[in-house]
Amino acid sequence: MTPTGSPLLQVQGLHIDIHTPTHTKHVVRAVDFSLERGKTLCIVGESGCGKSLTALALLDLLPAAARRRVAKLEFAGQDLSTLKPRQLAALRGARIAMIFQDPMTSLNPVFPIGTQLVDVLRRHKPVSRRQAVERAEYLLRRVGITNPQDRMKQYPFELSGGLRQRVMIAMALMCGPELLIADEPTTALDVTVQAELLDLLRDIQTEFGLGMVFISHDMGLVARIADHVIVMYAGDIVEGGSVRDVLERPSHPYTAMLLNCIPQPGRTAPRTDLPTIAGAVPSLDTAIRGCAFRERCPVAEARCAQPLTARVQGGHRCLCVKPGAMRLGAPA
Repeated sequence: MTPTGSPLLQVQGLHIDIHTPTHTKHVVRAVDFSLERGKTLCIVGESGCGKSLTALALLDLLPAAARRRVAKLEFAGQDLSTLKPRQLAALRGARIAMIFQDPMTSLNPVFPIGTQLVDVLRRHKPVSRRQAVERAEYLLRRVGITNPQDRMKQYPFELSGGLRQRVMIAMALMCGPELLIADEPTTALDVTVQAELLDLLRDIQTEFGLGMVFISHDMGLVARIADHVIVMYAGDIVEGGSVRDVLERPSHPYTAMLLNCIPQPGRTAPRTDLPTIAGAVPSLDTAIRGCAFRERCPVAEARCAQPLTARVQGGHRCLCVKPGAMRLGAPA
């Protein structure tokens, strides 16, 4: 159990390096955040910013060439950074569960989904097969899958993308976790199914009292599900705070420009180009000094090339020497 008054998850000074035969690439730098039980933290940013690597690092599931360095990594008062592989394996899937972006790469194609659900529970809990089957059927119903007895006999390829992702949610809940990590779970789905799954995740979080880390590149989804948001760019957290503060009063130019790129029904003129952010994300081979966004930032100045310290005020964090210099609706 989490000690009274302490966060469910606390991360301080998380760095991720990728080692190659010739040099080391620092792909995630100085990530700090905490998460309360029953709350949702969204990590948002464009592809390649390090958000998924950050999620994988929490469970030490990084690719072989990647290495994690962290000052503090605590879950429910337990130091995850000191756990041995067997201890961490016992924690994964039991007290901490993860939903990946593509269920077809997470589900085993040669076993029926019922077998996979039952095996997850029996691996972590001393229950009979009958109890595990009953739990699986209950959770399949809970995530909106009808006729669970029949569905449990089916293989992953026999289900639609939306149904497969619902199976993954049920699998994540099999052992009654305290923390759920969802890595872009709706990306490959159509808008209607996305909305249904977001509503399902919110309902499940309320029902089971879960803390949730939700990874996304879609600000619209973030607005619907988050309590707190951190915005990542090129491996750095450039802004973080409550969802209302970040989305309504962004302090970092990158956050404001991301929000300005969202089409506004009724306000975006027809037959006009959608707004974009000029330039490209720095290469992983680039040694970043100062603000990683400065080459694309319309309000950048010389001091942006100097080492930065995040400014924190009232729980709102911004990695910028000119916080608030660019507002929503301002042209890029």
